[in-house]
Amino acid sequence: MIRRNRFRRYQNFTLFYAPCKLQIYSLPLQSFYGKAVRGNPGGSLFVLSKSTDFPLTEKIIDLLDAKFAEPEFQDCFWLDVQLHPGNKLEIILDSDTGISFNTCRQISRYLESYLDEEGWLGEKYTLEVGSPGVDRPLERQRQYPKHIGRKLEVKMKDGSTYTGKLVAVSDSTITLEYQERRKEGKKRITEVHRPELALAEVARAKVKISFSK
Repeated sequence: MIRRNRFRRYQNFTLFYAPCKLQIYSLPLQSFYGKAVRGNPGGSLFVLSKSTDFPLTEKIIDLLDAKFAEPEFQDCFWLDVQLHPGNKLEIILDSDTGISFNTCRQISRYLESYLDEEGWLGEKYTLEVGSPGVDRPLERQRQYPKHIGRKLEVKMKDGSTYTGKLVAVSDSTITLEYQERRKEGKKRITEVHRPELALAEVARAKVKISFSK
């Protein structure tokens, strides 16, 4: 007999599931806790804090990569896969145009079917699938194009900081535009700067949200 209790809480495109399944065996949770390396689309790298006997995060990444190969989901990608103490599996997704609530729900149900069938998390777990929040830094090149025209704050690995409108994105660089006022004699001149920044040298980049009209 299988009894399942679920609850859902909708917030920032995040779905919470707490399935409960009775099984005739249990698995040691200390073997599971781990975290996927961010920005690794293939899932070949991961870090486990306890044991590498059961790399659950790698299995989840493989499932996500397989799903994102389907035509309907080809614009999607994962940003973070973490298994927290308390049997909570947290997954952050994004897409080339912005992740939708419906996509989060579909991916959550897709993963839930495997977790239930394989019993990877034992009798009780929480699955959280959501979109990156507005405060989350940009982590992949694929996240930049949809933000063209918005203001970014970019900190480089050498400590320098740039704030300006994102005007161009290539495979390896981004270009910002900002204005600077300087005095020349009795006049004040506005100069337009367009620095091209190498993505490999970016330490942190965040979208600056403006609520002004």
